[in-house]
Amino acid sequence: MRIFLRLLSFLSTFRWLVALAILLGSIMVASNMLLLGMAAYLIAASALGPLMVTLTIPVYVVRFMSVSRAGSRYAERLTAHKVTFRLLARLRTWVYRHLEPLSPTYLHTQRSGDILTSLVTDVDELQNIYLRVVSPIMVAILISMLTFALFAIFSTVMAWVAVAFLVVTGCGMPLLSGWLARGLGKQQLAIRATLNAQIVDSIQGVQDLLAFGQTDTQLKTLTELEQRLGNIQQRMAFINGLQQALNDLLMNMALWSLLILAIPLVLSKAIDGVYLAFLALIILASFEAVQPLGQAFQMLGHSVAAGERLFNITEAIPQVQDPATPLPVPDSTSEGPTLKFDHVHFAYHADEGEVVRDVSFEVLPGKRVAIVGASGAGKSTLVNLMLRFWDATQGMIQLNGQHIQQYALEDLRGHIGVVSQDTYLFNDTIRGNLLLARPEATDSELEQVLEQAQLAELIRQLPKGLTTWVGEQGLRLSGGERQRLAIARALLKNAPLLILDEATANLDPITEQQLLDALDSLMKGRTTLVITHRLVGMERMDEILVLNEGHICERGTHEELLRAQGLYFEMVQLQEGMLSLL
Repeated sequence: MRIFLRLLSFLSTFRWLVALAILLGSIMVASNMLLLGMAAYLIAASALGPLMVTLTIPVYVVRFMSVSRAGSRYAERLTAHKVTFRLLARLRTWVYRHLEPLSPTYLHTQRSGDILTSLVTDVDELQNIYLRVVSPIMVAILISMLTFALFAIFSTVMAWVAVAFLVVTGCGMPLLSGWLARGLGKQQLAIRATLNAQIVDSIQGVQDLLAFGQTDTQLKTLTELEQRLGNIQQRMAFINGLQQALNDLLMNMALWSLLILAIPLVLSKAIDGVYLAFLALIILASFEAVQPLGQAFQMLGHSVAAGERLFNITEAIPQVQDPATPLPVPDSTSEGPTLKFDHVHFAYHADEGEVVRDVSFEVLPGKRVAIVGASGAGKSTLVNLMLRFWDATQGMIQLNGQHIQQYALEDLRGHIGVVSQDTYLFNDTIRGNLLLARPEATDSELEQVLEQAQLAELIRQLPKGLTTWVGEQGLRLSGGERQRLAIARALLKNAPLLILDEATANLDPITEQQLLDALDSLMKGRTTLVITHRLVGMERMDEILVLNEGHICERGTHEELLRAQGLYFEMVQLQEGMLSLL
C-alpha cells in the first residue's frame, strides 16, 4: 500500500487533467447508459402509438447522447493518454536523475539488462496504475451513484439491488483476481528482467558465443526463460478469462434480478410498462464502468512490483556526494594545477583487501608523471579516485592544495580531461561525440582539435564529414581512429589536468607512435598523469612511479630506474624481449 500511495503522489502535478479525464470517462459511460435507455423507451413508447410530438425530447436526447458518447470517449482517451505519457516521461527522467549519481558504483553491481528494464519496462508498467486503476475506480464510483439515482426514481429496493451487483462486480472480481494472481506480477517482472539481461548479454557477446560454439547453450537458456514467462502469462490469461466470464454472469444475474423485481411493479401499475426495457438496458450499460476493474487490479501487482524496483534505485544512497558547501575550484597556473596524493588507501569492499595501499606522490604544474605497473596493480583505480567515482577509504587527494571532496563533483570533473583505453563513443555523429566535451564549440574549433589529433584528413575523406555516424560504441571507426577522436575530445575540453589511462593500449606500433606524437602536443601546458603498462615514451616523463600490488615500490626518471635495475628495469627488459620476437 505504501508503494501504491507513493506512486499516486506523482499524479498531484497533473491533478486537473486527471480530474478532467475522470469527468470525461463518467460522461462517456453515462451517455451510453442514457443512449441505450432512451432508445429502449422510444421503441416501447412508439409501439403504443402516441403523438410524435410527445417523443420529441427523447429523440433529441438519443441524438445528443450518441454524439456525446463518441466525443467524450475520444476526449477521455486523449486526455488520459496525455497525462499518462507525460507522467511516464517525467518518471523516466526522475529515475535517471537518481541513477546518475549512483554511477559507477551502483552500475558495477547491476546487469545492464536490469537497468534497461527499470528505465523502460518498469516505468511503462506504471501506466496500468494511472490508466486502469485510478480513473476507472473513480468513474465506477460516479456511475454507481448515477445508477442508484436512476433506479431510485422507480424503486428504492431496485436501486439497492442494482448497486449491490455493481459493487460485487467492481470489488469482488478484483479481489478474486488479485487472490488468484498473487505473486504473479512480481514473478513476471523478475523473469522478464532476467530475460532482458540475457538477451543484452547475448547480443553484446555474440562473437564470443560463436567462437566458442555456445550459441545452442545460450539459446537453451533463453528458451527456458521464455517458457517460464509464457507459463505465467498463460495463467494470467486464464484468470483474465475467468474474470470476464464471471463479470458477464453477474451482469446477466443483475438484469434478471431487476426484471423479477420490476415486473410485479409494472403489473401493479407502480411503474409504467414503457420503462421496463429502459431499466433493463440501463443496468446492462452501467456494467461498462465496473467490468474493467477486475483486470485493473490483476495488473496492479505488476505496477506495484515495478514501482518497488524503481524505488530501490531512487532510494539508494550515493557513495560519493557533493559537499554541503562546495568550494570553487581555484584557478590553476598557466602550466596547470597541482595534484597530490597523501597516504591514500582504498578497497572496493570492506571485506576485501586494499587495491591501493599508502600511495603518496605529487604532480607539480606542467609536469608529466607516469604510473606504470602490471595489469591489476591498481593504476586505473587511482584515476577513479581522482574523478571521485569512489572516495579513498584513507588518506587525501588534493587539487591545488584543497581536498577534492571539498569541490562540487561537476566542478572537479570539469577540471580534468581523461583519455582512456575504453573511451566510450556514442552512436552519434563525429560532431555529436566531440561536442560532448564542450557543447558550445564552433566548427572551426572542432576542425582545429581534429587537426591536432591527426584526424582532419580522415574527416575530409568522409562523404558526410563531421556528420558521419560512428556507429554503436564507435565500431565504424578503427581502434586508432577511436583513440584519436578521444584525444580530440580531450583537446576540445581543454582541461588543465590531463589523465591518459592506457591511451595507446592494444594498438599497433605505428599507430601507437602517431598517437604518442598527438598526445605530446596535448600534454603541453598541462599537468599530466600517464597511466600505462606499456613502457613507450617514458623518457618524455618527468617522473615515473612503479606501482606493484597497489603500492609504489619505485620512483624516479626513466634513466634512474634503469640504473636501479629493479622492477621497472625488469619490465623494460621483458617488453623489449617480447618486441624482438615480433
